[in-house]
Amino acid sequence: MDYKIVHLEDEQRFETEVDGYTGYVVYRIYDNCLDIIHTIVPQPIEGRGIAAALVKETYTYALEHNLRPQAACSYAAVWLKRNPEYDK
Repeated sequence: MDYKIVHLEDEQRFETEVDGYTGYVVYRIYDNCLDIIHTIVPQPIEGRGIAAALVKETYTYALEHNLRPQAACSYAAVWLKRNPEYDK
């Protein structure tokens, strides 16, 4: 499913709203890396691929800006292992 994902660059966050709930990814940039710190999807909207869509959008942004994807967040770390084309 496609979600409307918004990048709040000043907050270092990507987010989407589904059924009145907000799912989001928080990241930080350092040493030419983009590190996802947290991936949050509220329980009522879990299981719809929202976390995966948010992480993918965030790491796509990283690659487009020549930043190496990193993952302090355990979900993002597993996502990177499953999508090695993003782990540059």
